[in-house]
Amino acid sequence: MDPSKAKYRARHKRQKRVRKKIAGTSERPRLSVFKSLKHIYAQIIDDEAGNTLIAASTQSPELKDNLSIRSNISAAEQVGTLIARRAKEHQIESVVFDRGGNLYHGRIKALADAAREEGLRF
Repeated sequence: MDPSKAKYRARHKRQKRVRKKIAGTSERPRLSVFKSLKHIYAQIIDDEAGNTLIAASTQSPELKDNLSIRSNISAAEQVGTLIARRAKEHQIESVVFDRGGNLYHGRIKALADAAREEGLRF
């Protein structure tokens, strides 16, 4: 088996295992994080209605020009700050964190910590 496919399958197994236990509601939506090699993305999702309420990424217009490298910890912190500010504007104070099958360290942890510092509870 190709090593890259094994890594992909392992992440998806972890993602399914995590997703079984958590779901976003209208009172407490899900903060979903996805990271690629070049960017990091965050969405706040209401799973009951099937809607994405808020989204932020390193490709957002507010961050796109300020970041020289979009795939490091400082970029993830800025995305976490941006998603938390947008959540406050929409009166969302509490979310369920979905790490998307990734391990909770590095960029994922930096995004979560920055969102918590900005006042988002999870």
